[in-house]
Amino acid sequence: MIRVALLGCGVVGSQVVRLLDEQAADLAARIGTPLELAGIAVRRPGRHPEVPEHLLTTDAAALVARDDVDIVVEVIGGIEPARSLLLSALDSGKSVVSANKALLADDGATLHDAAAKAGVDLYYEAAVAGAIPLLRPLRESLAGDRITRVMGIVNGTTNFILSRMDATGAGFDEALAEATALGYAEADPTADVDAYDAAAKAAILAGLAFHTRVTLSDVHREGIGEITAADIASARAIDCTVKLLAICERVRGDDGTERVSVRTHPAMIPRSHPLAGVGDAFNAVFVEAEAAGSLMFYGRGAGGAPTASAVLGDLVAVARNRVNGSRGARESTYAELPIQPMGEVGTRYHVALDVNDQPGVLAQVAAGFAEQGVSIQTVRQEGRGDAATLVLVTHSASDSALSATVQKLAGMPFVRRAAGVLRVEGMAGE
Repeated sequence: MIRVALLGCGVVGSQVVRLLDEQAADLAARIGTPLELAGIAVRRPGRHPEVPEHLLTTDAAALVARDDVDIVVEVIGGIEPARSLLLSALDSGKSVVSANKALLADDGATLHDAAAKAGVDLYYEAAVAGAIPLLRPLRESLAGDRITRVMGIVNGTTNFILSRMDATGAGFDEALAEATALGYAEADPTADVDAYDAAAKAAILAGLAFHTRVTLSDVHREGIGEITAADIASARAIDCTVKLLAICERVRGDDGTERVSVRTHPAMIPRSHPLAGVGDAFNAVFVEAEAAGSLMFYGRGAGGAPTASAVLGDLVAVARNRVNGSRGARESTYAELPIQPMGEVGTRYHVALDVNDQPGVLAQVAAGFAEQGVSIQTVRQEGRGDAATLVLVTHSASDSALSATVQKLAGMPFVRRAAGVLRVEGMAGE
């Protein structure tokens, strides 16, 4: 029998308990031996009347240290005490299954090193994109290929907000309020709307895809709090929509060496792009590899049952390894590629400027772009009395050059304001 300690019994943990009970016979058949809950660590036992009282404990450290525990499943989140508890489990020879994206992005190296030293497994499929099988394909199914790019929507809350803004014309605050009322957004939505959640997932994806240790601090991060209804309308005018994207790429630095670029930020994408049709709280991720080509992974990226499904998948894999006396794939970091600074990353911009409607303005704006070596792809002008709005889409250029251009334009006397500035991804010709 394989005995399991569960740390946390909230939205995800309670579903793990339910699935372990309901599918006990099937899980035993798939593994070759039964799974049994040894205990569940919670902060307030009285809040879990659905769980047998003898399984509940407030002493997580003692539960992890028990000799009769084989696997520790962690769904409490955060850095501490999760890190200390998991290191204790690994050091004592217990395999670990975790859904903790924040910890893995912040200090996954320490956990991986501890697992390797103890000769046990560390699995974390549930840390990214909920029920979508994504990490194992990157680590195992595509191990014989060379992955060049991973791009997608990895946060359901922000995708719901942006989808509602696009569908209804609502502002950010109104769409966030709706997401909160429906349970898609937390009471404190900072981790989602400021893109910390997406950035942590991007770090994990980049590390697996490019065989390089990537941490949260390596990820360029911009949230969606500044996106307005006007930005959404501007995107619609060029047949685009706005999505919060996580983008991980192999790129060439200015010196010609290969590097890793990891960023998460809102961007306009054409409505013809498959990611544009991903609505509600769903996730979708594109993986591009040299031999396999483009692959798309799509499904529910959050929620108790979907995330618990991924946890159970890892639990079955780890339990099988223990029964067979084997171990899963180790961390692969042989490439050790440097991180590309965001300023050197090539991208496009959609720039909307409110300007005085007078002769020569467009020529001076174009000259401002040219001074920074940025080429303009398209220009659209809309007049309103003595004012006009210039909407420009650039060709790809370094992010630093585009940022410098926008800053210079904002300081020109005939420019009333930079009404909207957004990156553009997925357009033909990139």
